This record gives sequence, structure tokens and C-alpha cells, in this order.
Amino acid sequence: MLPPEILTLVIVLAVFLLGLVGVLLVARGKKPKTTYDQTRDADDQPQSGGVAVAEEGEETLTVERPPAEDLDRVEQAEVVEEIPVAPTVEKPEPVQGRLARLRARLVKTNNIFGKGLLSLLSTDDIDEDVWDEIEETLLLADLGTDASMELVDNLRDRVTIEGSKDPAAVKQMLREELIKLIDPTLDRSLDDDRLGTDPSVMMVVGVNGVGKTTTVGKLARVLVAEDKDVILGAADTFRAAAAEQLTTWGARIGVPTVRSDVEGADPASVAFDAVAAGVENEVDVVLVDTAGRLQNKAGLMDELGKIKRVIEKKAPVREVLLVIDATTGQNGLSQAKVFSEAVNVTGIVLTKLDGTAKGGIVVAIQRQLGVPVKLIGLGEGADDLAPFETEAFVEALLAE
Repeated sequence: MLPPEILTLVIVLAVFLLGLVGVLLVARGKKPKTTYDQTRDADDQPQSGGVAVAEEGEETLTVERPPAEDLDRVEQAEVVEEIPVAPTVEKPEPVQGRLARLRARLVKTNNIFGKGLLSLLSTDDIDEDVWDEIEETLLLADLGTDASMELVDNLRDRVTIEGSKDPAAVKQMLREELIKLIDPTLDRSLDDDRLGTDPSVMMVVGVNGVGKTTTVGKLARVLVAEDKDVILGAADTFRAAAAEQLTTWGARIGVPTVRSDVEGADPASVAFDAVAAGVENEVDVVLVDTAGRLQNKAGLMDELGKIKRVIEKKAPVREVLLVIDATTGQNGLSQAKVFSEAVNVTGIVLTKLDGTAKGGIVVAIQRQLGVPVKLIGLGEGADDLAPFETEAFVEALLAE
């Protein structure tokens, strides 16, 4: 057994050692903040073997910094590089392919207009009552009073003189008379060729809600499909979404849009800038979208005239296309008349023709204005706008 004085010394040393261990454990439990002092070489890359110094209170820790290659891996893991993706540019459908869909898209018109007429004309005995029904069918199709009477008189004369009751022969007579009424001699082509330094400037006008901006976008696709260089002018500055909508249409086919970032900006100024850009970039066509306006608002109609005058300080306006919703029927005639007086309309774009039984509006508008229908809308798809062709239209109306 140890003497008492040695035993006391051992106990004191043991207590001292236990206390020292406790202090060290507390010190190791502290987590000092660490900031790297990165020394860089001539290539501005972290060098291997550098040090990072961190201070926590009175305590200083010297820590070996990881090699440069490890730092590179950390930095690359934390930074996600966004690689820009080039926008996909669509290739519009060829114009010829669109007309091939005409027959299917005019089913509703065909059922009421064409089949109704063919049924009446196929009866064994076409008396006065039948002719009255034929005239009523034409009026319901918005052919117009004068045109309806002319068609009935011409058909009656031909049926009487030729004495034919063969349905196929009567259908051929109807076809020929309808083509004559719609007038295949009218020039329905768009003036879309560049002349010297001037692009072909086309204004698109119409009342509210007929789809002018959409029509401009679809028309741009028609022109691009025919290898034309196009610029769009977003001169509808009163509807907040109009410029954005038009820009989206253009971006889909790689066509630039001139627009103002200020809502309510002067539309004539935007239109002028678009035409100036067209001249500078030597494009073929500048399409100018305008704000919808009511035909009975004189101030708005005067503004339309102002837009045209301002544009023509830079280049002549070669086309003023009036967009009319075919489902409005006779109301479209009054719209057409007022717009024509304000800006000298050169052509009609008839939309929603596939959803109406009023195909006769084509004849009525042309007769009242002496202006041809140049384009027809056949549906809501991006390529559902096609040049109007008289014989193809009549064939679709009378398809069985």
C-alpha cells in the first residue's frame, strides 16, 4: 500500500489531467468561420498549396487550402451555366396546300347554301314557287337582293331555253352563274413586290374584335411561304397585348416587329418607324397592324387617315386590307363602306368563312365597294388563311 503523501499526489495529478482534457474538448467543439484568401497566378487561377486564415476571438487557425483542381470542381458544381437555345423558326405551309382544305372547311356553308340550291334545282318541275325558294336561299346566304334576283333570272332563262332537267347540267349552270357573279376578272393578287427602294406597305384595318392582329400574323406567314422578306409594324398601341401578340407571331417565322414600349404611343409614329425600317433593311413588305375602331366614330376614322398620310411621307401605301368577320353578314357591308371612304380600301380579308352559312357576302361586298375579296380565313390554325380563288370557292360551295 502506497504511503499517504504519494497517494495524495496521484489523486491531484489525476484531477489535473481530467480538467485539462475537459478544456481541450471544449476548445475542439468551437466552429470558427472560415474565409479563403485565394492567391492567384498570372492566369487568375487559384494556386495549389495556398492557405486560408480564419480568426475566432483570440484564436487563430491555419488550415491547408485544397489543391486548385479541387476548388475548380467545387466552383463548377455551384455555377449552372445557362446555354441560350436558338428559337425555333417555323416554316409556314405552302399557299397551294391551304386551298386544298377549302372543301372540307366550308362544310357548314355547303350544307345550307350549295346543297339547298342543288336540291331545289333537281326537282322535276321547277315552278314559280321553287324559284321563289331559290331566291330566298340566296338572300339568306347574304348574296344581296340585286345579285340574288340576277342569279335567279339568269338560271331560269337558261333552264327554260335549254330545256334540261338533268341535275348535273343544272348544277353546271349554277356553277357558271355563281362564278360570273363573283367575277373572276377582278385582280385578287397582293401588291407585294418591292419597287426600287420602297417596300410594299400594307395597312390592315377593321372594327374591334374581327381578329386584325391575328390576320396580320397569318398574312405574314403567307408572304414568308412565298419567300418574301417582311417587317411587322405594331401600330395598335391602345391594346396592351396587341404588340406582344404581333411580336410572338413574327418570332415564330423569324420576322422582326417594330413596336413602342409606351402604351398609348402615337400609332402613326410607330407605323412610320416600321416603314423606315423596311426601307433601310430593303425588305419586300411592311405589314402595319392598326387598332380596331368603330365605323361610326369619326375621330377614330380620321386617325386612320392620318396614319396612312404619315406612312406615305416615307413610302406609298400599296394595300389597305379591310378585315371583315363573315358571320356579321350584312353589317359587314356598312363597315366596309365607311372604311373605304376613310382610307381607300384595296382588298377584303374575309375571316371565319368556314363557320357561316353566309358565303354570299363575298358577292355583296364586292358589288357594293367594287373591291375584291383577296384573302379568306378558313379556321383558327396558324396557316388557315389563303388567297381567294373564285373557282375553288364555288367548287367548295357546290361540293356534294
